[in-house]
Amino acid sequence: MAISLVKGQRVSLDKSMRLAMAGLGWDTNRYDGGYEFDLDASAFLLGENGKLQRDEDFIFYNNLESRNGAVVHTGDNRTGEGEGDDEVIMIDFTKLPDDIKKIAICVTIHEAAERGQNFGQVSNAYIRIVKLENENDQTGEQVLRFDLEEEFSIETALVVAEIYKRNGEWKFNAVAAGYQGGLEAIVRSFGGNV
Repeated sequence: MAISLVKGQRVSLDKSMRLAMAGLGWDTNRYDGGYEFDLDASAFLLGENGKLQRDEDFIFYNNLESRNGAVVHTGDNRTGEGEGDDEVIMIDFTKLPDDIKKIAICVTIHEAAERGQNFGQVSNAYIRIVKLENENDQTGEQVLRFDLEEEFSIETALVVAEIYKRNGEWKFNAVAAGYQGGLEAIVRSFGGNV
C-alpha cells in the first residue's frame, strides 16, 4: 500500500528498489487566457554541494537522458490532457554515478511570463514513486504519493520533491517549494548555466 505524504515529510525508499518511476500529474483550472498550458517536468542530478556537477546532469525535454542512462525523461507532454501521469522520469539507482547525492524533481510552466500563467492556475498536482521490478515492468507498485495541496499564486516553477542519499540509503523529501522566474530561476539555483 502506498504512503501518502504531506509537505516537508521525509521517508526512506525501499532498500531493494533498483528501478523507479516518478510520475507527475496536474490539471489546469479553466480560464480564458488565450493560451494552452505547457507544464514541463525536469530532474536535476546534484552533488554533495547541492549543485549540478555537469550541464548534462539537468534532464528535461531537450536532454532526455543523463550520463550512464541513470535518469531518463520519457518525453514532453505539451497539453497535460487525459488521466494519469502527465510526464514521467525513470530512475535506475544502480546506474547513478557515485558523485550524485540528490535528484531534485521540478515542474515549470513553459513561457509562463509571456502567457501570463502561474501555478495559481494549476490544481491537483502530484508526484508518485512507483517501484519497478525490471526494465520491462510497465505498471510496478506505487510506494508513495505526494499531492501538492499548497496554494500557489505567482510562482512559475516548483521543486516538487527531492530524492537524496544519506548514510548509503535513498530517501524521499516532499518539498513543494515555489519560485518566480520559471525554469531559468531553478537552473540558476542549482548552479547551472542558462
